[in-house]
Amino acid sequence: MPVSMFEFSVPVFVRTLRNLRSVLEIGEKFAGEKGIAPEVLLQSRLIADMLPLVKQVQIATDMAKNGCMRLTATEPVPFADDETTFEQLYARLDRCIAYVEGFRPEQFAGSESRAIAFKTRAGELNFDGLGYLTSFVIPNLFFHASIAYAILREAGAPLGKNDFLGAGR
Repeated sequence: MPVSMFEFSVPVFVRTLRNLRSVLEIGEKFAGEKGIAPEVLLQSRLIADMLPLVKQVQIATDMAKNGCMRLTATEPVPFADDETTFEQLYARLDRCIAYVEGFRPEQFAGSESRAIAFKTRAGELNFDGLGYLTSFVIPNLFFHASIAYAILREAGAPLGKNDFLGAGR
């Protein structure tokens, strides 16, 4: 059976971002109940040299939108990375989900072999589409979503594995 780049990307991205939104909602509710200032929680980190919660969400959405953009060779859609509230993060997640859901399977045709190159702070990265999706985008999306979960969990939010996985949704 041939690889369906669409099926291995868009539904996975959307589910992960929806689950991340739900995890954030639980974290925000927890903060309100415990009298924790939302901005304190949004700037929380697991350890000093890791990025804060807000940046984890920004990177997770970037992985999904940029993944679709690069795999389909479409124009990039910039997000400002200026969120400072839970509401702004929800809006970012909703915007990203709508963007990703706008892609169609035929746009991904042949993307498994498409050459993908881009610069990072570590230098230029080069992939074919399948390698990009499986060894860069999906692992990074899951990493940043799970770190966001872990930051909220470490803060005391009543989260469990099923919240991360979206069980029952």
